[in-house]
Amino acid sequence: MIDIKVFVEGPIDANNYLITDVNSNEAVLIDCSSVREEFIAAVKSTGVKLKYILLTHGHFDHVLGIDKFKEVFGVDTYISKADVTQVNLVPSMMHMFAGMNPVKISPVTHFVEDGDEFFIGKTRIVAISTPGHTKGGMCYLIDGKLFSGDTLFQGSVGRCDLTGGDLKSIVRSIKEKLFLLPDETEVYPGHGAKTSIGFEKKYNEILNL
Repeated sequence: MIDIKVFVEGPIDANNYLITDVNSNEAVLIDCSSVREEFIAAVKSTGVKLKYILLTHGHFDHVLGIDKFKEVFGVDTYISKADVTQVNLVPSMMHMFAGMNPVKISPVTHFVEDGDEFFIGKTRIVAISTPGHTKGGMCYLIDGKLFSGDTLFQGSVGRCDLTGGDLKSIVRSIKEKLFLLPDETEVYPGHGAKTSIGFEKKYNEILNL
């Protein structure tokens, strides 16, 4: 059994998910968008044993907190090797958005590949490679729930006009991988409200073109 807490953080209101195996109290943080003291304090206040930070991709609005969280919690961050370049691009990407001061992120040295498994307690986490929004886009399946990053949104998909993006790839990733999951699979995206695989199969107009 898992507990899911959502923290909407960072300059573009990204969803950060703290998922805890309730039996062991071990937890994983999916994406880490902010160094706000309130965010750190909120995670601390849960009393969980944070074991990993797993990144869905390397865009700045999903990674800005990883250095601080490593310092505070002593936890390593994992990313697809294909998205290391995205982390390196964080300062220049921030220049593209008005009013954002560039922040340099330390290199991520732990990598995740398609099919890799992680555990919090006895709860299994399975990595699913979904290139398209970025070359190294990654989703995570935990206890029948999908954490989709910026690959799949309610009624939409992640933008593909930034470096490493490709619309054909993201559509293929969703249709050939995510849509193989049961319709009742809940989808927790990187921005916005949750949805389900069945809902997106039926109503996502981008994927039904």
